[in-house]
Amino acid sequence: MLIIIFEAYVTNLGKYNEGELLSEPLKFPAATEEVQAVLKRIDVEGLRYEEYFMAEYVSDIPGLAQSLGEYADIDELNHLAHLLSELNESELDIFSAAVSAGEHTASVGDLINLVHNIGCYDFYRGITDDETLGHIYVEDMEMLDVPEPILPYFDFEAYGRDARINENGRYINGGYMIRSGDSFEEIYHGKTDIPKEDRVFAFPPVPIREQMAYYQEAARRCFPQPFKEQQKSDREER
Repeated sequence: MLIIIFEAYVTNLGKYNEGELLSEPLKFPAATEEVQAVLKRIDVEGLRYEEYFMAEYVSDIPGLAQSLGEYADIDELNHLAHLLSELNESELDIFSAAVSAGEHTASVGDLINLVHNIGCYDFYRGITDDETLGHIYVEDMEMLDVPEPILPYFDFEAYGRDARINENGRYINGGYMIRSGDSFEEIYHGKTDIPKEDRVFAFPPVPIREQMAYYQEAARRCFPQPFKEQQKSDREER
């Protein structure tokens, strides 16, 4: 099944502060050419405007869009998207459940590390209440030996509730999530850990004439004409 990993609405921060909204969607993972095209459409060319933010996210992975920050870095987002695109359906279920539960969602870096630590969690789709959990643990997994004549009178809900509390489990995203017992390891430490192939941020190319015009305009702002005329007058007096 083809899903949208996530899509971000990249927005020109400078224009926004000036009262104008320039925002375009960028689907991740992305290529450098796609990033440049979006930046060009919102006038983030690296001269007059260099800063951007994400006005909104859209994702088919439950919980993910709400966990991504507005000032996230494009290269980090792209690396996360590549990692997520390599997960199978079961792994995506685990990731989504952990994210929806608020596990390691403080930053894009946290989410990247969460992908690397999928094995720290187990997720069982379809288990949504204590009674169902109790039936599965007793009848299917035989974690408790209950004599056959006692089964009709056994309190599966109470047993499931005790099991959930002891396991620190939770019902989320239409299933049941628990920690597997594996240790969570910090694999990703910062942008220097992003593989070269996942680094896609680049400003759109700007023609030399436009660059020169910008620098001339900047020079005029820094050295206004009256100042230049005073310099000329000082030279003539000397």
